[in-house]
Amino acid sequence: MDQLEQTVDLVHDVVGQELLGTYLHGSAVLGGLAPASDLDVLAVTRRSLDERKRRALVEGLLEISGLTPTVRPVELTVVVQSEVRPWRFPPIGDFLYGEWLRDEFQTGEPPRPGPMPDLALVLTVVLAGDHPLAGPPPAELLDPVPHADLVRASVEGIPELLADLDDDTRNVLLTLARVWTTLATGEIRTKDAAADWAMAHLPPEHRPVLEHARNLYLTCHYQDEVWSEGLKAQVRPHVDDVLTRIDHLRQQA
Repeated sequence: MDQLEQTVDLVHDVVGQELLGTYLHGSAVLGGLAPASDLDVLAVTRRSLDERKRRALVEGLLEISGLTPTVRPVELTVVVQSEVRPWRFPPIGDFLYGEWLRDEFQTGEPPRPGPMPDLALVLTVVLAGDHPLAGPPPAELLDPVPHADLVRASVEGIPELLADLDDDTRNVLLTLARVWTTLATGEIRTKDAAADWAMAHLPPEHRPVLEHARNLYLTCHYQDEVWSEGLKAQVRPHVDDVLTRIDHLRQQA
């Protein structure tokens, strides 16, 4: 049984009759998984998870998910249908598991409900991908997200993203390229496709670092990536240029 099947079975077994549908999203439906891509899954439920179910999901995902050449990271998002339909911003997420939170989950409490602006992007990709793993087509459970809220969701996470620039350079650069692309085109693309679009619109001096981030994304796992000192020196000027372009588009939206 592969990781996706394990994840779907875990959600079904833990959530039970409260589960309305489970959907694939992210890179898998936007154009294909890169070596380090997450397996992104959304579950829609009738009501909020209780404590037992939260802990059971975390325990199961700690076993299924990983960051090795043979085990992909799994990102599971759970939403209560009534919190996102009818749509409003910011949406409330009921549960979020991702590998970047592993240490926290191993030593602390399971994830709780709270505002989750990124759900605007997740639901848009779920609806566009239309890939049920269990349940009806997503359009039967979810409302479309207005473009203005896609813009808001895209830019609200930038400060937190920039805090990780030194430790997670590849992902930050690619995510900023995706934010820029989404604001400019109204489309949510894979990280490599967003980087392709961004490089075509950048001046030559700001392309090399994004090209390197894109190549790392397509060819290697996080633990194998290497950044030269010359490229590191170009990261901040590149980021400043992209942020200026994002801010310009945000003000026009």
